[in-house]
Amino acid sequence: MDKINAVITGVGGYIPDYILTNDEISKMVDTNDEWIMTRIGVKERHILNEEGLGTSYLARKAAKQLMKKTGANPDDIDLVVVATTTPDYPFPSTASILCDKLGLKNAFAFDLQAACSGFLYLMEVAANFIRSGRYKKIIIVGADKMSSIVDYTDRATCPIFGDGAAAFMVEPTTEDVGIMDSILRTDGKGLPFLHMKAGGSVCPASDFTVYNKMHYLHQEGRTVFKYAVSNMSDVSAAIAEKNGLTKDSIDWIVPHQANIRIIEAVAHRMEVPMEKMLVDIQRFGNTSAGTLPLCIWDFEDKLKKGDNIIFTAFGAGFTWGAVYVKWGYDGKKES
Repeated sequence: MDKINAVITGVGGYIPDYILTNDEISKMVDTNDEWIMTRIGVKERHILNEEGLGTSYLARKAAKQLMKKTGANPDDIDLVVVATTTPDYPFPSTASILCDKLGLKNAFAFDLQAACSGFLYLMEVAANFIRSGRYKKIIIVGADKMSSIVDYTDRATCPIFGDGAAAFMVEPTTEDVGIMDSILRTDGKGLPFLHMKAGGSVCPASDFTVYNKMHYLHQEGRTVFKYAVSNMSDVSAAIAEKNGLTKDSIDWIVPHQANIRIIEAVAHRMEVPMEKMLVDIQRFGNTSAGTLPLCIWDFEDKLKKGDNIIFTAFGAGFTWGAVYVKWGYDGKKES
């Protein structure tokens, strides 16, 4: 019997219409375009600013585009998983809301929370559901409304983040393509350096927590930068070596879009030219779990069947890792 593997068969994405520019940011906090571009690499970020719309709206727009592009029948979807740090509500899951909005009657659904590494973990989760042989069509979504947890009076963090979502269809294949391998890691010692102080069971919401701005993300940038560079670089090199990939046989690296200097450091460590790094941080900023699939959505027409692609990310937790994908279709035909 042929071995079943999981292959990505389509991509959908969505970014909100409203664009928050560096010039606008500079009117909120003491910063400027040159400072932001030099240290972070973000020129603009898209913000979902319509009242009453949350992460499920971003996810729904991306998943609807995906289903239209792939011609998927809603009744054939077996599973929906959403990676997000900004769910619509603490419960129910954003994925359950998505099922209702998409009219999916035969799918079960849940959220996955691994911060900016969420979609990286999600690819491995979906691949194993497919490899089990019990599931045939899975939609995985990386979606975050980061503007909902960003303090726009904090010059260190507010230029970094944007809102967006993208979705993959994952299906079985017996061809030598798909999600080939992964190395995933977690180190809980990262808690003090990147977290949200209040809103959970340790520190529930109160007048005090709201007044003291404890419901915004807190990041110690220098420490996070150091760990992100070393861990993303090391794990990308490790998965390449494990799978016999060289700087010449790697076609693309899809890095988490957190900081242009982190991306450049990973390229240097891998001895891969920047032309092989898929980078759109300048247009979208850091959309957390959305960055990896949004990159593929953005550059889909560059991808060819059989391309060797390494995805890598780093996020709160600390969470990080790399996933090796052999791409399953010619992007130009689909885009």
